[in-house]
Amino acid sequence: MTFCVQKTAMEYSIFSEFEGTLLKDQDPFSYFMLVAFEASGFIRFTLLLLTWPVIRFLDVLGVGDVGLKLMMFEATVGLRVSKIELVSRVVLPKFYMDDVDMEAWRVFSRYDKRVVVTKMPRTLVERFMKEHLRADVVVGSELVVNRFGFAKGFVDGDVGSISSKVVKLFVNDEPSLGLGRATSSFQFFSICKEQMHPPFISDKNHHDHQLLRPLPVIFHDGRLAMRPTPSTALSILLWMPFGILLSLIRIIIGEMLLLRIMLYVTPLIGCKIVVKGKPPSPISSSNSGVLFVCTQRTLMDPLVLSIVLMRKIPAVTYSLSRLSEILSPIPTVRLRRIKEVDAQKIKQELSKGDLVVCPEGTTCREPFLLRFSGLFAELTDRIVPVAMNNKVGFFHATTASGWKALDPIFFFMNPRPFYEVTFLDQLPAEATCSSGKSPYDVANYVQRILAATLGFECTNFTRKDKYIALAGNDKTVSCTSLKR
Repeated sequence: MTFCVQKTAMEYSIFSEFEGTLLKDQDPFSYFMLVAFEASGFIRFTLLLLTWPVIRFLDVLGVGDVGLKLMMFEATVGLRVSKIELVSRVVLPKFYMDDVDMEAWRVFSRYDKRVVVTKMPRTLVERFMKEHLRADVVVGSELVVNRFGFAKGFVDGDVGSISSKVVKLFVNDEPSLGLGRATSSFQFFSICKEQMHPPFISDKNHHDHQLLRPLPVIFHDGRLAMRPTPSTALSILLWMPFGILLSLIRIIIGEMLLLRIMLYVTPLIGCKIVVKGKPPSPISSSNSGVLFVCTQRTLMDPLVLSIVLMRKIPAVTYSLSRLSEILSPIPTVRLRRIKEVDAQKIKQELSKGDLVVCPEGTTCREPFLLRFSGLFAELTDRIVPVAMNNKVGFFHATTASGWKALDPIFFFMNPRPFYEVTFLDQLPAEATCSSGKSPYDVANYVQRILAATLGFECTNFTRKDKYIALAGNDKTVSCTSLKR
């Protein structure tokens, strides 16, 4: 692959190492562990972890490049390149972003032409660097692929050839600045006009209002919630047998016990629920129930709300798996994403009593709220916003491209699942459609007050945006297929 960086008279160029410079951690082992787990599974994950002492020993002997090739081989051999690319697109960016050295990035972002050099395969890094850290060119090794689209476990290019590529980029003009470790194995810092090594201190007097921060990672996938460093990966593997057993016990107890006592039982099985605000009391004399409008962190949100209220509140769902519907201790109402049909279903359920709806239409793991659908605002004025938030340990309880039926199992596999439920006051009449406001204004208002309660940011992203980003499709079903 040939790269070309053109430089005008007024442009300044920079190149930076990825590991140990833009990222604080110089060891890429944990990222190959993520590839092994998310693209393959526990067996490859375990085998790679067992090889870590050998990789570390090779590094101590001064042949770290051999150890790097070994971890690349174990993490990628036999995998479809499409799976590796999927992990690099929907899993790795979140973990990269958590490890970004912001001072290094501020220096990096000030330059006109930005080149990044990595010792990992380019495909694992390029998308993140270009989309989130605004790099122009990413230079790294290339995965060797057979004619069937499977990785051979080898890469085309070593430290020497990567260094040569960088030198060729600046054959006519020297780069203005090079960022990298003083002990870097890359041999191209001599071509730089200036060099900087960690730790970095950015110029506090330099202001660039267009580059205040990297583009945040809003959507990401994968089951692991913690970056699997060797110690963390070992903890996950040792916990797995206990976690699976504990998850099954928690689910069985939840199925057997009444909801009105579950709030008192949850601490005994290692779960914690914190309630803030005053939940409304059930009113039997009204012709319409209360519509609880919740933020959506996991598919467990409606169940947690029912546990807090100590009664079964039916929940509106969009893409709940059949297994989750069967296991659910509360009634579920499946919508079809056909406005007239869905509106009629919601009205019918509200005529029977209270109802839970999550107008984002899908979950979001990060501190952002997706755009709220305005449908709920058209159907009732008895709206109670509820801010839901949760914390997990080892595993995420949501997935866009995986098997959704495992969501509750992974949630309860965490050592100590935590939920915080905050009830806001019922919307006053002047804030509802009965006062002449449009459904979109009401939905936007509810989104804003819930975001303010949680300390989150509002976005205009939708469920469709999420699934296109993570799964390559919008997860919609045609009307024709629904009528069959």
